[in-house]
Amino acid sequence: MSGRYDVAVVGSGIVGLGAAYAAARRGLRVVVLDRTAEPVGATVRNFGHLCFTPQSGQALTYSLAAREAWLRLARDARFWLRASGTHIVARHEDEQALLAAAAERPAVGFGDGAEIRLLDARETTSAVPVAPGDIVGGAVLPYDLQTDPRSAAAAIVRYLGSLGVEFRMRTAVGQVREGVVQTSRGDVAADTIVVAVNHDIDQLFPELAEADDVLRCSLDMMRVELPLAAPLSAPLLTGWSLIRYSGFATLPEAAAVRARLHAGRPDLAGIDLNQMYTQLPDGSIVVGDSHHRSVSPEPFQSETVADLLLAETEHLFGAPARVIERWQGVYASGRDEFLVAEPAPGVLVLTVTTGIGMTTGLGLTETVLAGRFDTTSTPLSSPLITAEGTR
Repeated sequence: MSGRYDVAVVGSGIVGLGAAYAAARRGLRVVVLDRTAEPVGATVRNFGHLCFTPQSGQALTYSLAAREAWLRLARDARFWLRASGTHIVARHEDEQALLAAAAERPAVGFGDGAEIRLLDARETTSAVPVAPGDIVGGAVLPYDLQTDPRSAAAAIVRYLGSLGVEFRMRTAVGQVREGVVQTSRGDVAADTIVVAVNHDIDQLFPELAEADDVLRCSLDMMRVELPLAAPLSAPLLTGWSLIRYSGFATLPEAAAVRARLHAGRPDLAGIDLNQMYTQLPDGSIVVGDSHHRSVSPEPFQSETVADLLLAETEHLFGAPARVIERWQGVYASGRDEFLVAEPAPGVLVLTVTTGIGMTTGLGLTETVLAGRFDTTSTPLSSPLITAEGTR
């Protein structure tokens, strides 16, 4: 490899693609390096649910920027994206109370018409093809989006190539230092290096991973055929989802939901369930998901977990499911939701250390790179961790 780049990006997941996009939009010369032939990690193994509304704090800030980027990219790269919003079903009064508390908060930054809209039981079962038996209410989150992660990632790669971004795939990175990326195909020189390798941050910068308690979170997911009375017009969340996303989980009303669910279904609590669903353009349903955190998750998936996911799916929808695909997803899980660091001058480490990479990744990279390359940009509200300490 010869020549010098303005920006070298290590990793072709959604954060790496976001960094390449933010740099290319500013007219910079960009190269993306990855050991795989195409994006195969967490970026293509998820629900495609861009759940902006349930975020809070820094994640909400990044979500707002990410939504704009997703809309631009879908238009320019021509992949499937729908302004679906999100549906939530409440199956207990405490879940409806939590939704009501969330709806009382202002929809900061979302704009008019993006507030959480509460539904009663009849409205919920009219909007979502679920079995009506234990539904007490629900909500609509109009601001959220949905995409097909498998086709979106490939389309973004093609589009970035048309902008002049170079992709050096099947190229392993061994070391990153100021101005240089050492790879299996030779050194790459760049003024700015963005390291976006998700959970593999412990392979390149182990001290950063250990300082932020970064582990790997493995999850069981599947795609099923499900005979529904009507299509899912939006991603669907349940009470198990409400106690995960910070916009809901940090409210006082979440404690009662969490206590009841964990006491009533310790088997589902034991797999750290997020019971949610999305429907892909071909009509199949993505079902998930369990969560297990460790340094090196075992690759072996328990059929007991799959049985629990299927049983809960069939109970909620009142219909039998036929499994088409199963897979294990893996993403970084840390003490905080984001790891943003500069371990050497000009070397930026950007990692979403929870399961909202698709929702926030494009906003994270746009915010950080705007702060670096735009002289009029507002400084980051979260500090960079440097080799010398926090600044």
